[in-house]
Amino acid sequence: MSVFQKISTALREDQLFRRVLNSSLHLFSSNTLSVVLSFVQGIFATRLLGPDGYGLIGIVMGYASTVNSILSFRMSEIVVRYGGEYLEKGEKKKASALVKTAGLTEMLVSVLAFLIVALTAGWAARNFSGPPAAPWMFTVFAVGLLANFNYETSTGILQVTNRIKLQGTINLIQSIITTFIIVAASIWNGNLVTVLYAYLLSKTILGLGMFLVAQIQLQRVLGGGWWKEPLSTLTSTRELMRFAVSSNVSATIIKIFRESEILWVGLFLSNEAAGYYRVAYTIVSFLHIPADPLIAASFPEINRLAAQQAWTRLKEFLRKITTFSFLYNLALALGLVLLGHWVILFYSGEEYLPAYPAMMALLVGLAFNYTLFWNRPLLLSMGLPTFPVRVTLIVGLIKIALAFLLVPRYGIVAAGALLSFYYIASVGVMAWRGAREIHHQEAHS
Repeated sequence: MSVFQKISTALREDQLFRRVLNSSLHLFSSNTLSVVLSFVQGIFATRLLGPDGYGLIGIVMGYASTVNSILSFRMSEIVVRYGGEYLEKGEKKKASALVKTAGLTEMLVSVLAFLIVALTAGWAARNFSGPPAAPWMFTVFAVGLLANFNYETSTGILQVTNRIKLQGTINLIQSIITTFIIVAASIWNGNLVTVLYAYLLSKTILGLGMFLVAQIQLQRVLGGGWWKEPLSTLTSTRELMRFAVSSNVSATIIKIFRESEILWVGLFLSNEAAGYYRVAYTIVSFLHIPADPLIAASFPEINRLAAQQAWTRLKEFLRKITTFSFLYNLALALGLVLLGHWVILFYSGEEYLPAYPAMMALLVGLAFNYTLFWNRPLLLSMGLPTFPVRVTLIVGLIKIALAFLLVPRYGIVAAGALLSFYYIASVGVMAWRGAREIHHQEAHS
């Protein structure tokens, strides 16, 4: 029996792994269709807008997303970490109070984020996008933040109630509608404004759809009057606040150093360079197609095994999902190395070929990240929420310092290489720390 056959047999015979894989495969099937539709959107949008306009749209969307993430407390993680534990113990009152607290907090954050974007739209237009941008574009797209007033909380609810599959369904619906609008705009001479409104509608459908399906699951699991539970039911408020604040800081750091790349490119270079970089990043990000469903399905299981102190089982589970993710990431990465030029030509046309070197630079780091995707969820489940904050902050500061020196001189290739450095350094250290903590807990149990 070959090594690959042995690995395949071991993975198939593990019931926990099979349950996670089944949940992720359902979400994967829906997400795959959504990604195919997003790919079609990109084909038409890149050609309709050109590198300059495509980069500008990315900057407008990236700014609203960055402001929201800076304020966000990542309520999905709080709901999974503590709500999952409460439900596991049968403490439905505490779970109800937690969900209510998370939902109200996220709503206030969404309103605040919208107001900040609206008030700073002129400044953002001047500094990140240059003359082509109008401040109103930033404000209009920020309306999507209001529509996503409960998105993170809803995601956590679907995870702990084992209904994460519904997220894929809603994502598919919004992808169909958005694709139809963008294709129609391309055929009937639409423009940048049409594309902007299409993406705004997409966020609105996703946000409100997630809220509705999550409320249905809460009624099923917690009962009709769950929202009447007083917030005072929660007894571990200090621990919850500590977790929330660390998640907020971590989310802010991640957004500034990792997920707002297009803003940095716009700041250092131009809208056109941002367009090239956005194409490179979008294509490499196809690695997330199989990874995202696996992450969503794995986090609750990691948290459950940690709560049960089943350390040997947890190590075995992490080993198997790492092996599985490594194999498919390796295959996808090799495909992009060999076919990258043709993918760019098909996706966006010949004028975007300058994106290829940046795409190769990005590929190394993102493949590494999606192979060890469990690094942060594991640390959260092990009660170490502040460790990722320290690691990502230190590595992120180094990355930004180098960006000021290298990106203006070497362009989008340097931006891609620095992001890969960030992933490899931060994810590597966090995965090592999580593995060491499991070994420590196992030795003392």
